[in-house]
Amino acid sequence: MSERIYLSPPHMSGQELALVQEAFDSNWLAPVGPHVDAFEEEFAATVGVRRALAVSSGTAALHLALICADVGPGDDVIVSTLTFAGSVFPISYVGAHPIFIDSDFESWNMDPRILDDELARRARLGSVPKAVVLVHLYGQCADIAPIKASCERYGVTLIEDAAEALGARYRGSPPGGFGQSALFSFNGNKIVTTTGGGMLVSNDSILIDRARKLSTQAREPAVHYEHAFVGYNYRMSNVLAGVGRGQLRVLQDRVAARRRIFEYYAESLGGLPGIEFMPEPSWSYHTRWLTTLTLDPVAFGCDRETMRLALEAENIESRPIWKPMHMQPVFAGERSIGGGRAEHLYEYGLCLPSGSSMTGQDLERVVAVIRSLHEEAQR
Repeated sequence: MSERIYLSPPHMSGQELALVQEAFDSNWLAPVGPHVDAFEEEFAATVGVRRALAVSSGTAALHLALICADVGPGDDVIVSTLTFAGSVFPISYVGAHPIFIDSDFESWNMDPRILDDELARRARLGSVPKAVVLVHLYGQCADIAPIKASCERYGVTLIEDAAEALGARYRGSPPGGFGQSALFSFNGNKIVTTTGGGMLVSNDSILIDRARKLSTQAREPAVHYEHAFVGYNYRMSNVLAGVGRGQLRVLQDRVAARRRIFEYYAESLGGLPGIEFMPEPSWSYHTRWLTTLTLDPVAFGCDRETMRLALEAENIESRPIWKPMHMQPVFAGERSIGGGRAEHLYEYGLCLPSGSSMTGQDLERVVAVIRSLHEEAQR
């Protein structure tokens, strides 16, 4: 069996180990320390915001963002339906209800027109949702400008979920500074990883100070342990922050590598009938964190699942597009607006291996399997 090709494995720069060794040499191993401080400062500069808070996961960052937006029990929060569950679970943590919005086919992200219609309808009823969680999917920003304008028009807090979009651009600017706050993920499959971790960012220093206190068990400034309200154990360790600093230094190289991988797939497979890749609108700079495609089974000759299984038989990992949240049993009964486009993308969509450490031989193996499927179907 050939060596396994993973969907998006970690890719170390070679600089991380020295930074981790610094943490060990100084004995700063706890969830505070100079690497944490430096990582926050360097990350804020990278995404063009004033402040950043390093935490244990992107999900934790979203939980804190919702609390700092004063979202609570009984509130409604609008969120993209085509996303990972981590974009939605924190809404339940605070006792609020998600309202799922369909995708557009231009970016595969939240449809601005559907959102505006829903906010206008709720405004007429006098009950606008408390917040919008705008997901930037697979390395591509949503069409932020009209969504931000709708939120401002109706007084709704905008939170960006940029967990998958570090290194992307929207009209030349990185995601993260368009809403009240934004979150990023450093899970093991992301372009920048700390093995596990996340970042909450904002231009509002008061918000970050509040989130920082919440993330450290809400301890009051006293010699003893004093707590006036419930907090959380969400801080990142100094060791992992060292890993993150080493990763952040090669962010642009990693994005460039993934874009080259996408270009190879597009050139090698784009001419086959039935294959269409995730678009890149004129306003977008797509990191191609994952190369994703949709497959017309009639035109190509097999369906998405047959392709996935054929790749797996050759020890190559691929994965369906996210199953929409309105289709998930855990969210049965929650309101969904549209959903047909997201369902289409899930039914016909596949994520191909996209790790920045992929070799030319790796790419040839993936392409050979896919081309052979089409050739067999033509016989």
